[in-house]
Amino acid sequence: MECHGIDVLKECDLTGAGRLTSLSWDELWGILDRAVTRGAARKEKRLPEYIGVDEKSFAKRHRYETLVINLQEGTVEHVANTRRSACLREYFSSFTREERQGVKAIAMDMWEPYISQAKTWLPGSDEKVVFDRILVMSQATKAVDTIRRQEHKVLAKEGDNRLKGTRYLWLWSEENLPEKRREAFAKLKGQDLKVGRAWSIKENLRRLWEHTKLPEARKHFARWYFWATHSRLQPMIKAARTLKKYLWGVLNYFRHPITNACAEGINSKIETIKKMACGFRNREHFRQAIYFHCGGLNLYPSVAGA
Repeated sequence: MECHGIDVLKECDLTGAGRLTSLSWDELWGILDRAVTRGAARKEKRLPEYIGVDEKSFAKRHRYETLVINLQEGTVEHVANTRRSACLREYFSSFTREERQGVKAIAMDMWEPYISQAKTWLPGSDEKVVFDRILVMSQATKAVDTIRRQEHKVLAKEGDNRLKGTRYLWLWSEENLPEKRREAFAKLKGQDLKVGRAWSIKENLRRLWEHTKLPEARKHFARWYFWATHSRLQPMIKAARTLKKYLWGVLNYFRHPITNACAEGINSKIETIKKMACGFRNREHFRQAIYFHCGGLNLYPSVAGA
């Protein structure tokens, strides 16, 4: 019955599992909780060579969980109920210095609490911390959106609504533009618009990751930085200065070409789990559900005589 309960819980939420098994919420939660405890006890205690660190909102009012992810296996290794400075201490402190030395790279956001913990616990972190390219690009993308909003506001006061409804045209990468919008977007780009210049600067930054060698990437960033900081577009200048501050971690990608794309996939799965469950009674339940669905655990009880 326990194995059947686990199978059902893997496929649907607790309410649906209750209808299929005739078990109560508490009985099903007991099955899930025991499965996670059993799986965690069986799992080999080792640090992954390639780690991703990401955050997931637990509830409103900026309450977050920090996820530590094995990027090679696509599993959640640890869930911390904060994203503050001590969020990774519990995980990394459980390993020896020699074990922590075996971590080759860690992908994360440019978030100071994460950076400080990586520097505290991972020897040689200056060459191991990789700032995720998606989050690096988000700095430039947010600048483009800010510039578009500012310019649209000015133009709209003059009765010019050419930027109305164009938000996503400027946020999409060039190759992802819908075919039916390409012609209209090409006309907009050809006009003397601040957002058009910002978009070009953003797209040029994407080409940083087309390089295969660190010196080439460093030169590309230097040229891009000069262009961005001389654009007279304050949001883009601010983004460029932020990236310059964290350039060491941006360029570590060319030592360790990893991203948090795996973490983003897990994040989406967790969001689905949360919606299916219509929320959780407390944070501990939420954490257990993450381990159950994303922990890569051996959840099933041993069969006698097997």
